[in-house]
Amino acid sequence: MSELHSKTLAELSGLLADGETSSVELTRTLLERVGARDAELNSFITVTPERALAQAEAADARRKRGDAGPLTGLPLVHKDIFCTRGVKTSCGSRMLDNFVAPYDATVVQRLDAAGMVMLGKSNMDEFAMGSSNETSWYGPVRNPWDTARVPGGSSGGSVAAVAASFAPAATGTDTGGSIRQPAAFTNLTGLKPTYGRVSRYGMIAFASSLDQAGTITRTAEDAAMMLGAMAGFDDADSTSVDREVPVYRATLNRDLKGLKVGVPVEFFDEGLDSKVADAVQAALDVYRSLGCEVVKVSLPNLMLSVPTYYVIAPAECASNLSRFDGARFGYRCENPRDLTDMYERSRGDGFGDEVKRRIMTGTYVLSAGYYDAYYLKAQKTRHLIAADFAKAFEEVDLLMGPTTPTPAFKLGEKTDDPITMYLNDIYVNGVNLAGLPGLSIPMGFIDGLPVGFQIIGNHFQEALMLNAAHRYQCETDWHTRTPEGFK
Repeated sequence: MSELHSKTLAELSGLLADGETSSVELTRTLLERVGARDAELNSFITVTPERALAQAEAADARRKRGDAGPLTGLPLVHKDIFCTRGVKTSCGSRMLDNFVAPYDATVVQRLDAAGMVMLGKSNMDEFAMGSSNETSWYGPVRNPWDTARVPGGSSGGSVAAVAASFAPAATGTDTGGSIRQPAAFTNLTGLKPTYGRVSRYGMIAFASSLDQAGTITRTAEDAAMMLGAMAGFDDADSTSVDREVPVYRATLNRDLKGLKVGVPVEFFDEGLDSKVADAVQAALDVYRSLGCEVVKVSLPNLMLSVPTYYVIAPAECASNLSRFDGARFGYRCENPRDLTDMYERSRGDGFGDEVKRRIMTGTYVLSAGYYDAYYLKAQKTRHLIAADFAKAFEEVDLLMGPTTPTPAFKLGEKTDDPITMYLNDIYVNGVNLAGLPGLSIPMGFIDGLPVGFQIIGNHFQEALMLNAAHRYQCETDWHTRTPEGFK
């Protein structure tokens, strides 16, 4: 079936259940597509054809035994931040270019148990630090909608692979918008769950109080399918929350009549492209037509989220990345003169500029004399931001607005100006600081480039968010559109 590559997870699940295709046929089709086209995008770091075909054969055998679930035999790509036993896990860095993980991350383990097939590991910003997927040691990823533009970051390889129809789904991580922002840039559905909803065990840490694993798919229905398999308590992760996992797919078609939607006035600042603002209003009109009440709310401290994030995240990064010293695993410089020289040259050569920038920033804000002035103040501001969200959710059920202020920018356009790059995440950072779930869905195009609509829920309200997203996608067709060059 030549059109297999363009199907959603839900559609492919139906085809497999009806015997119209096999997991082996589907996997071969997608591997051939990756081999023929990925050089144009650089979305993969590692392709795993032997493992993928072995998993596909096992999935087909499982189906014959009558032991298949809705995800059995469906291919996906894992962001190269998740440990995968026996497969290189590089985090997009020279520092881990030779690291082969001895175990599977919990997310990988659970999706394997569901019967999913791993095609490979996707490219990413180095140690998940970036908003454009230009900081990877393996080179930048290109956006399938315009290969002169970025796909967003840090999950840029994952979104490029799904947008180009190399895979129907991918995993990603979101520390400060790194699922939602690239999903918006590539016309995909990107879900960042509540902090603690999905295990972080085996997910290489950037900023431990912010990092969260999530899904990158074409539709909200597909995201519901994947989240159901990924979510749940894990005693290997001390931040995992022991809370029952709903059947997310079962509540997708609930009526939205009477749902109260809040639109933060702070999202409509001078940095928001007027065409993006118009697209947001058009999306809100769809929700009004579905019976939702749309009201304005205020998150007065939200505009402090970027500086707050860029104090807290680098501080945690400096701590987490101290383990990469050339002594135990990963990159080690050649012929060190002594231990100090080994540390200095291994870290100097192994890390890229953006990672070094954040380590230096984090070390500075944690240092004696500056801790109170920067880090402690940022933590207090974080509480204010979270309190703003909590107050808003006393009045409304969901918050909605733009995911990014503009469509995707050109490769190289912002690499010399880190602050401008950081501001691209102004609407998404606050969700991570508050530990809330966030979702970006396609809402239209500006000059041929996709833009995303963000839905934010209260803690553990992923089912309501997915329901709202699915009902919107039943009324619109933005999510069905694919890049002309990768049909």
